[in-house]
Amino acid sequence: MSKLEELLAQNGTLLADGATGTNLFDMGLTSGDPPEEWNVTEPDKIRTLHRKFVEAGADIILTNTFGANRHRLKLHKLEGRVHELNAAAAGLARDIADSAGRPVIVGGSIGPTGELFVPLGALTHEDAVAAFTEQAQGLKDGGADVLWIETMSAAEEMRAAAEAAASVGMPFVVTASFDTAGRTMMGLGPAALGALTGDFACTPVAYGSNCGVGASDLLAAILEITAAYPQAVVVAKANCGIPVIRGDEVVYTGTPELMGDYARLAVDAGARIIGGCCGTSYTHLAAMRAALDVHEKGARPSVAEIVARLGPLVSPPAALQPVGEEGDGGSRRRRRRS
Repeated sequence: MSKLEELLAQNGTLLADGATGTNLFDMGLTSGDPPEEWNVTEPDKIRTLHRKFVEAGADIILTNTFGANRHRLKLHKLEGRVHELNAAAAGLARDIADSAGRPVIVGGSIGPTGELFVPLGALTHEDAVAAFTEQAQGLKDGGADVLWIETMSAAEEMRAAAEAAASVGMPFVVTASFDTAGRTMMGLGPAALGALTGDFACTPVAYGSNCGVGASDLLAAILEITAAYPQAVVVAKANCGIPVIRGDEVVYTGTPELMGDYARLAVDAGARIIGGCCGTSYTHLAAMRAALDVHEKGARPSVAEIVARLGPLVSPPAALQPVGEEGDGGSRRRRRRS
């Protein structure tokens, strides 16, 4: 068993951390600058990020490596430092986890390459596997316990990342972002994610959803996954409410109270690893920890109940779209214009 599986067996439900980018911006990161470079230029700030999440009650902390693959780093002329930046990030998280006084899992964050696969783009399967393997090796060498493949949209990219995990001998978790009418940007539905894992080079420890357009939408996806695969270890890592643009800033509407209620609903929906994504601060995470510590799993919620407690779906699946006076065809025409 991996360390993550051991802790799941011990605790039943685990709390993952909150946002990386949002909190680093609050600590001085400037828009357009690569956060991954802070692993070597601002290591104390990265340690502080992890420490605050652990103090808030996180059982899992993710490394500051979401964009630390050669394709994303080349935008900042850092593509030659993939191993260095990933190993440094994992080492910083490892330091905090080892000093926590309780078991804390270090997840090595692996985000998308930002490239399109052939024939839509130039990225081949072999190129993607090589890029993810390079990153995964750095995370392994730095001390990560598990690879955390997140915010994925394309089935091809998930397969490549899973193959990279297998090639370096690391357990992994994979989560997709269902942000386009209940599907990923590349058209993958929540239930299809479970089926897709059967095509991977090895079986993930857990899978589920992160990021997206709001907590309600994410939990609707979680309901689909757990209905299709009730025995799976499912991850729910939602944004802190709904992102709203105010001036030149993106503000997340979730309060600590809302995120605490989201955590309870996530458990009731069947998730066993619950965390926060964009906009989730240490204060939000502490409220989620407090909620989970006293919550006993209740009845499976409906989408209507989730909406009543957390707010409306931002980008609902077609099956949940209201039918207008013009009927289905009119409703579809309006959606295409929106």
